[in-house]
Formats: sequence, C-alpha cells, structure tokens
Amino acid sequence: MSNQDSSSRKLDHIELAFQSQLLHSDSRFYYEPLLSAHPSDNLPPVDLAGRTMKAPIWISSMTGGAEKAAKINQLLAEVAAEFGLGMGLGSCRPVLEGTPFAEDFKVRKYIENQPLFANLGIAQIEELIAVGKLDLLNRMVGDLEADGLIIHVNPMQEWCQPEGDRFNYTSLETIKRVLDVLKSAVIVKEVGQGFGPASLAALAELPLEALDYGAFGGTNFSKLENLRRDELEQEWLAPLQFVGHSAAEMTQWINEIIEHKPHGFNCKHVIVSGGISNFLDGYYHLRKLSIPAVYAQASPFLKMALLGEEKLHNFVKNQIEGLKMAYAFLTVK
Repeated sequence: MSNQDSSSRKLDHIELAFQSQLLHSDSRFYYEPLLSAHPSDNLPPVDLAGRTMKAPIWISSMTGGAEKAAKINQLLAEVAAEFGLGMGLGSCRPVLEGTPFAEDFKVRKYIENQPLFANLGIAQIEELIAVGKLDLLNRMVGDLEADGLIIHVNPMQEWCQPEGDRFNYTSLETIKRVLDVLKSAVIVKEVGQGFGPASLAALAELPLEALDYGAFGGTNFSKLENLRRDELEQEWLAPLQFVGHSAAEMTQWINEIIEHKPHGFNCKHVIVSGGISNFLDGYYHLRKLSIPAVYAQASPFLKMALLGEEKLHNFVKNQIEGLKMAYAFLTVK
C-alpha cells in the first residue's frame, strides 16, 4: 500500500469512526480470529439429486407465467450455473397444462449441470389423482429436464385465498402417492408457516431428497392471500396468519428427531428457508443441523434479478465471500 493510499485510508477512519460504533453483537457465534488465515479455498460442496452444488445456497421457487418471468428465471439459472447453486422453479402448472407460459420454466440450458427442480402444489396434484393422471408429473419433470419435483404444501394459504382450493386428502397421503409414481427425486416445501414437529417426524420417514422449511418469518402467503380480500373479511381470518414455526424451532426439532431415531431419518437433506435475511442466518443453521443442508432465499434473489445481471452477480458473490469468512472464523454456540 502506498503512502498516499495509507493516508487516504486513515482519513476515512477519522471521518467514519463515529458511524462505526455498534452496541450489540451477533450472539449466535464465537469469533475465533487466531485459528485461521483468510480463506481462499472453495466452500464445502453439497451433493444433491446426483449433482454437485459448489455453494450451499438454494434459489427458492418464485415466478413463472407472468410478465418478465422468463427473463427472471433465465437470470437466476445463469447465476446458479456461474456460482454452483441449486434452484427451484415457481409453480409449473402452466407446463402441466401446456399454456404458452410453459416456456418461462425451460431453463436447463442456462443452469447447466446444477440442480433444478420443478414445483407443483398439493391442490394440482390432487386434481391429477382425481382424473387418474398422476403419471403426467413424470412428463412435466422430463419436459423441463429437471432433477425432480418440489411439492409445495400450503393448506393455510389455500384457506385464506378467496378462490382457494380445498384438500380432499391429507398432504401426507398425497406426497406418498407421488413417491409411488414419480421416477425422480422429491422435495417437500411449506410456503411460509413451516412444519410442526409431528409433520417433520412424518416427513423424516419418507425417502425425500430434501424437506424445505418454508418457515415463518419469510414471505407469509397466508397474509398475502388474505390481503386480497375486502377489508372486513381480512379481519376475520387475520389471526391465522400469525400461526407457524420459525427456522430455529424446526432446526431444533430436526436434530431431536435424528437423535432419537437416527436410523429412521430417510430424508437426505434440509433446505433452510423462511426468514433467512443474510448469509450468517444461513450459516448458523448449516452448522447447527445434524444433516446435510443448504439455505434458501427467494425475495432477495427476485429483487436483484429485477435490478439486472450485474446486481444479481454481485449479490451472490458477496454471499459466498461472507460464507467463506464464516467457515474460517465463526463457530456456532
């Protein structure tokens, strides 16, 4: 560093010192500054659905069948390929129904060799069961060159949605029907309320590629749907939107299930989503869990994709740099 650069840096320190005082630390971690050099190695890889993720970051299911959706999905797939991430598509109902919007979801050529999963809700799967066409799921996954299917479980959202569907079977029954038919991997995801301990225990027994928290604390789709009602009706159903489970609760329950039934836990991975604001939130759960895991975000990726390729690239790059520092210097309490 030149004398001029050093002088400029010292001036910055003087001017910024009063803005750089913090009253609270992140109490989840021990910071161990003596025990590692600055990291240069790659992050620990994660093998999921027969493909290797270079970073433990999952791009959560978001969009499709709407204006700008095709370009957004392309940008997300490209950044997943660049940094070695995994990606879930938004609800693939247009693909199942063969609408023109089906093209929005065909991103295998952009994501290259990274994990890619289709996505469909319980209500749509029940419709296929009713008409004896559950095997169409295999065709949909094949058309998208996806590695499997995400089943999103959303009874609370459907109940709060003005035109919502009603489930005729338990979600567990429907998931088991899909596992009997589908020739590829299955992920089960909640959409904002998370899973209680009994539901997690039931999912743990199934041969899933992953369970995705969809925890309370991220986008609350029950609230979103309720906001679409008139003002008086919103008041009637509003209490339901506060029901749910945090990622922290579910991580604890998962570990307890593994501890008490180590040989009965057949699910291979956890995708930690819901209220994950930054890479340290994700890192905390990755280190806390007793099972291979990745963390997921949706809204931040969508926001950056709308701002363009460069913003999206820098967003992911900085998450990965932050994770490298976390693996080098932070241990979970």
